[in-house]
Amino acid sequence: MSAPHERTTLAPSLFAPSLFAYARDLRSADPGTPLPKSGYPLPDSARPPRSGRGDRTYNEALAAVTDVLASLLAEPEKNRAAAQAPGALAATGVRHQIAFSAAADLPLPDDPLDRARTRALARSLTRDGTTTVSVAAGLGLLTRLGEAEDVPYLRALGLLKGIGQEVVAALTPLDRSEAAFVWLIHRARGAELLALVAALAVGAGNETAAVRDRFLAIPTGPPGLGPEVARNVAEAVDLTALLRREPDRPGLLAQAIRVLVRMVSRRDYETEIRRHADAVSLYETVAAHVHRLPRELGHRADLVSLALDLHSGAGHVLAWPPGRREELLDTLLSVVGEPDDTLSDTSTDPAGRRRAAWIRRTVRQLRAARRLPSGAPRFRIEVAVADPGDPDVVETRFLIDGRPLVPEAFGRGPGESPESLIDSGRLRATSEPREVRLAEAYCTEGCCGALYVTVRRDSDRVVWDGWRRTGGERGLPELSAYRFDAVAYDAEIARAERDQSWTWPARHTARLIAAGLRDRPESLTRWGLRQGWISTEFDVPDTTLVTFTGPGEEGERRQFLWRIPDDGTPPEAQAAAALRRLDEGDPRGYPELRG
Repeated sequence: MSAPHERTTLAPSLFAPSLFAYARDLRSADPGTPLPKSGYPLPDSARPPRSGRGDRTYNEALAAVTDVLASLLAEPEKNRAAAQAPGALAATGVRHQIAFSAAADLPLPDDPLDRARTRALARSLTRDGTTTVSVAAGLGLLTRLGEAEDVPYLRALGLLKGIGQEVVAALTPLDRSEAAFVWLIHRARGAELLALVAALAVGAGNETAAVRDRFLAIPTGPPGLGPEVARNVAEAVDLTALLRREPDRPGLLAQAIRVLVRMVSRRDYETEIRRHADAVSLYETVAAHVHRLPRELGHRADLVSLALDLHSGAGHVLAWPPGRREELLDTLLSVVGEPDDTLSDTSTDPAGRRRAAWIRRTVRQLRAARRLPSGAPRFRIEVAVADPGDPDVVETRFLIDGRPLVPEAFGRGPGESPESLIDSGRLRATSEPREVRLAEAYCTEGCCGALYVTVRRDSDRVVWDGWRRTGGERGLPELSAYRFDAVAYDAEIARAERDQSWTWPARHTARLIAAGLRDRPESLTRWGLRQGWISTEFDVPDTTLVTFTGPGEEGERRQFLWRIPDDGTPPEAQAAAALRRLDEGDPRGYPELRG
C-alpha cells in the first residue's frame, strides 16, 4: 500500500489539485503521523515544463515576470486576471524562486482598491495555484499584503518541499511562530528537533506538554544548536510565554538560557538575537527568574556570555528602554558572583579550569567597563572572548559613544581579531589615510561582504570616514564620519595595544612570538619563509600555533605548522624560547608540513 502522498502523486496528470488542497488533504488523511523529513514531496504536476528560455539573464527573467504581473493587475476584470495568471506565469518559463522575487519587489499601488485587487490576485495564486511558479508569485505578493486570514493557507503550503523558504518569508510578518514552525519542517535535523516538529505539527498549540517536553530534550551544548536554529526553536515554541507559564519547571530556565546564548553567539554564522522579535521580553523573563539558576560552572558561564553580549554585542542594540539594559547586565553579573578563585575549585579537568579562568577574566573586564566614568572617551576598543566551553571567535569590538559599531553598521559577522587590528598597528592614525577592514562576514568577504573604514589624522582630530561595505548595503544604515580628539584616540590605541586582560597564557605567548618576529623578520626571511597566522588553535586553546610558508626541502612551496603546547611557564619565557629556536637554525625541520 503506497503512502498518501505517493498515491496523489501517481494520479493522472489531468487531475491537478491546487497545491494548498494537496497539502491540506495529505495532512488531514494522517493527522497524527510525523511529517516526512523536510515536508511532503510535491506532485509531478507542480512543476510546469521548462519553456527553453534558459539563455535569459537573471534580470531578464525577473523583468518577464514583472511584466506579466503588471499586465494581470491592469486587467479590468478581477476574475479574468485570476484565470489568466497561471498560464501567463508558466509561459515565462522561469523558476519559482524568480517568480517569488519579482512579485516580492513589484511596486504596489497606492490606491486602496487597487491594493485590494492585488491582494485578491495573490490569494488566488496561493490558494488555487497548481504549480510552484504560480504559488510562489502569490507568496511574493503576500510578503507585503498578507493578513491574518492567510495564515492557515500558508501553514498548509509550508508542509510541502520546495517552497518552504518562500512560505516562511510570507508568514514572518504575519505570525512568527508559524513561520518558525515551517522553517523547522524544512531545516530541522536530529531526532530531538524532528520530535519537536512532530509535536508542533499536531496543531494543538505550543501550550501542550508534548511541545514543552520535546523542547527540554533538545541538545544545546557543543555542537548543539546553531544560532538560526535556536531562534526558530524559540519562536516556534514561544519561549517567553513557555517560561512565564512554568518558571519552576525543572530544567526549563536553564534550557531557555542556553537557547538565548545560542542566539547571541556566532558559531560560524550570524548572531540571531536581533532577528528575534521577542528578544527584549525573553531577556526580561530570564532576568526575573535567573536567581533560581543553580550556581554551577556551566550556568555561570552562560550568564557571563549574555552579559558580554548586552555590554558590547548585538544584544546591546536591541530596543531597550533607557537604563534597562544596564540594569539587566548588573543583574546577571550579581548572580554570577565575585570572580574569585573558588571558581577553579568547581572542576579539576583542564576544560573546566579554562572555563573558570575565562569567567574571572570576563567578569573583571565587564565590571571595569561598568565603572568607567560618564565622561569616558567616546571611542573605546575592547576584545571579546567567547566561552571556551563552547568555542567561538575572539573579536575586536568598537564602542563609539557607548554603542557597539559593528552590530549596527554591519551585523553579518564579527570584528577582526585583535592580532589583525590591534597588534598590527593598523588602527594607528597618520596623515596618510589607511583603509582598514574592521569586520568580515561569517561566511567570508567573498560571499557576504566586509566592513571597511579609512582612518586618517586631520590636525588635532582623527577621522573615520570613507566607509565601504562589500557585499551590498541593503537594509543597513548609512554611515557618517566620526571625528575623535587625536590625543584621546592615540591614548586609547596605546591602551588597547598594552592590554593583556582578555588573553590566556597560550594566546599571550602567540602575541609575544608575533611581536618578536615583527622586530626580527630575518628569523624566517633568511630561509625564504614568510610569516603566516600566529595564534591559538580554535579547538585547542592551550596550544600556540605558529604558521609560515615557503620552499620545502624539494623546493616546492609548503605551509609549516608549529604547535607549542602551554607548559605552565610564563608566556614571556615560552615566547623567548620559541624565538631563540627560530634564530638558531632552519625552522623547517620541526613543524608539521602541509601541502
